Amino acid sequence: MSFLHDIKYWVKQSGVLIFFVVLFFYFAFNMFYGDRGFQKYVYLKKEVQYAQEMAEKYQQKKEYLNQEVKLLSPNNLDLDLLDERARDVLNLVGNGEFVILDEE
Repeated sequence: MSFLHDIKYWVKQSGVLIFFVVLFFYFAFNMFYGDRGFQKYVYLKKEVQYAQEMAEKYQQKKEYLNQEVKLLSPNNLDLDLLDERARDVLNLVGNGEFVILDEE
């Protein structure tokens, strides 16, 4: 009985200490695994990097398409590009011509 009494006395005396230890472990766990923790930070950092790469890719595609639009404008008409686009859109092939399909 004295052993149980000693444990109860120790718990009463160190209740504040136990509270702070539990509180410490709670915050330490959430610091790594919580919604705003370290793992979430690493995940979001990778997502931002991927989004920046995609934005750069689409920016390059936009610049390429803008260049093609400039070549098709009435002021600066490139007849080869116009012929290529007309054949592509209308699916036309001249007599004696062969079509080589690209994988894109």
